[in-house]
Amino acid sequence: MYTKQALRALGVGPDAISAAQKEQLDRDGFFIVENVLDKADIEQMRSEFERIHAAENTQGGHEVHVEPGARRLSNIFNKTEAFDKCLWIPEVLAACAYLLGEIKLHGANLRDPVQGYGQQDLHVDVPKRFSDDWWVVNSMIMFDDMTLDNGPTRVVPGSHWWAPINVPYVNIGDWEPEPLSPQDHARVPDDLSAPYPGEVLVEAPAGSAIICNSSMWHSGTLKKDNSYRRMLHLTYTRRDLPQQLLQLDYLTEGLYNRMTPVQRYLMEIEPPKAGEGPLRQPDKHGKTWWN
Repeated sequence: MYTKQALRALGVGPDAISAAQKEQLDRDGFFIVENVLDKADIEQMRSEFERIHAAENTQGGHEVHVEPGARRLSNIFNKTEAFDKCLWIPEVLAACAYLLGEIKLHGANLRDPVQGYGQQDLHVDVPKRFSDDWWVVNSMIMFDDMTLDNGPTRVVPGSHWWAPINVPYVNIGDWEPEPLSPQDHARVPDDLSAPYPGEVLVEAPAGSAIICNSSMWHSGTLKKDNSYRRMLHLTYTRRDLPQQLLQLDYLTEGLYNRMTPVQRYLMEIEPPKAGEGPLRQPDKHGKTWWN
């Protein structure tokens, strides 16, 4: 199986995203699609967020990252069916395939920042080896409105074409950054937490998906109020790169059985057959990316 075949089987064709959306993704590094979830979906997902978080509390997200100042949950598809619909949003899948080619699920983390937290330095999520070497696409699927007061994500349109900055250590792997050109050096601010010229504070209603090239400069901002800002960070990566959460390590019979062969392929939850050898995955105990 291959990605285009899998997407066609799910009814996701070349017209799932428009020429204008592709242009915006190429030019700005992101675009927003509203109403990818209906009101019933949103209410169910909010309810399950709260139910699971009440059970896990301060350990929420432990499979990937426990974040002070934010309520997080990871490994969500093995814990509930409530978020399954997010996996098959046509615009998300089409945008990921458009940028990455052969794709698979990378990660899925629920997040709700706490009032007084959320401010981050500008960063990119992944490195790159050349100008259009895209590794990951992130979709922020909103269960609540993202407003100017509840810690909106800030993005720098067009910055995905620039040199990567402030890449999280866990994502660096064997990447070695090239010396910055004078032009790129001039772009890097002295203070990565300060407002950046041309940045956009993203606003989006509940039920929308903010689809982003993960090579775009971005960060969280301070959550000023106490309103909910629950969302799913759903990421896809190229099939030659590792998953953030190795799905096979956590796979349950329930998840496996409710997914079709096509869906298992895109989640990479089909156990390898005898003689296929190990999957290319990160070394969890060392400083190198690959086993």
